[in-house]
Amino acid sequence: MLQLEDMQLLRALGVSQSLAAAARLLDLTPPAVTVRLQRIEERMALRLATRAARGISLTDEGQRLVQEAIDILERIESIPSRVSGESSGVSGHLRVVAPFGFGREYIGPLVRDLHRSHPNLAISLILVESPLAAASGADAVVSIGHVKGSSWVGHFLAPNNRILCASPALARSLSKLKHPSELTRYDYLTLRENDEDVTRLRFTQHDAAGKRLSKAVTVRLNSALSSNDGTVVRDWAVNGLGVVARSEWDCARLIAEGKLVKVLPAWHLEPAPVMALTPTRQGLTIRQRVFLEAAKQAFSPAPWRS
Repeated sequence: MLQLEDMQLLRALGVSQSLAAAARLLDLTPPAVTVRLQRIEERMALRLATRAARGISLTDEGQRLVQEAIDILERIESIPSRVSGESSGVSGHLRVVAPFGFGREYIGPLVRDLHRSHPNLAISLILVESPLAAASGADAVVSIGHVKGSSWVGHFLAPNNRILCASPALARSLSKLKHPSELTRYDYLTLRENDEDVTRLRFTQHDAAGKRLSKAVTVRLNSALSSNDGTVVRDWAVNGLGVVARSEWDCARLIAEGKLVKVLPAWHLEPAPVMALTPTRQGLTIRQRVFLEAAKQAFSPAPWRS
């Protein structure tokens, strides 16, 4: 028979990418987690997890058992609010990781409103430069753009284009540009994050129906100024120090106010949709489902397009 601590271990395994990450959630050592998992497998006479190149991988039986453990624990943890008659049955602790700028602007208010709707739900919002690098133990990670080469499962939240823009004065001197290759003569303001090659931009052209008109064009731009803070880079662009590629969520208001102007508007950069990432698609907790539902409602329609 499974004990309460066994189900807690199974839940930790379900949201972790490795035994070490599960151990951190449970405040145990990795060897202790390994021993307890082996004992559960012996009692169940089932193989629940296998070691993989990137950590552990749950078997089909393991995934089903994790979901059963999550459901039982959530019912146990919601007993106080159900017995007391409180309307909010969502409790426990939700851990959310998000990037600095977007997190301050949108995820902070989202978490505030979510807690008001579910006062028994404790929420930790961690804002970092590279969300996936700090994702261990998180219930959900908010990411700008598709994540490549990751085992995390993406849930689409909102559209978000990347826009090449500059101050009005600089944009006037760029108004005669016809092709992205001509941008190499101008200063580019670089946002350095996630170890990406950020001075290499890929452009495409599309007709009114969205059909691509020609092959994609890749251009490496020259950068004298760079920062790991998007707000700093954006403000440099407003001050006329160079051209910048910024997310629509961050620059749409400034474009509407005339503080920034689109450069080469006939050419488009690859979009960077707003995504919520979870460790698995199956076995989501009530807390994760509540967060995803609240996020999808908050970004429908996308605030930067309304």
